[in-house]
Amino acid sequence: MCAKVKSGNDKSQPGLESEMNPSPKYISENYKGSSKLTGKIALITGGDSGIGRSVAVHFAKEGADVGIVYFDENEDAKKTKALVEAEGQECLLIKGDLKNESFCKSLVSKMVAHFGTLNILVNNAAMQFPEKDVTDITTQHLKTTFETNIYPYILVSQQAVAIFKKGDCIINTASVTAY
Repeated sequence: MCAKVKSGNDKSQPGLESEMNPSPKYISENYKGSSKLTGKIALITGGDSGIGRSVAVHFAKEGADVGIVYFDENEDAKKTKALVEAEGQECLLIKGDLKNESFCKSLVSKMVAHFGTLNILVNNAAMQFPEKDVTDITTQHLKTTFETNIYPYILVSQQAVAIFKKGDCIINTASVTAY
């Protein structure tokens, strides 16, 4: 969900879910929704794949319409949209770079313009550049990590709380990078 940067192993970030081995499991075949989120609208950053895709599909099974934010993984985003729509829910794709402050600040208004409201924000987009030794972490990787994993969580949340009503919520996820 952010600019492609070469990591220590020269793989571009973020990755494509179709290239992951093993493929992430985004939902159990036995999961049955119970309409817990009927009528709710959710925005999920990094919603095109991995945990974000899983959240989008689960929320759709529970009755929510969703908007997913992604960087440039177009095929992953289209697949997630198809999975959400297969559950009878609407999925708005929002392509952009969460390292861009004005893009972050525009997300809630895009959701409200499309759906009329926003009830749930899932701050999920993140990237990591794993290194075995702390001295191998480059300044650019550190900067990119914070610009992707920390700043957008705050910037998008600020916009969301300005329109939230009682009962609306923000869910923040974190990976091993946070630790």
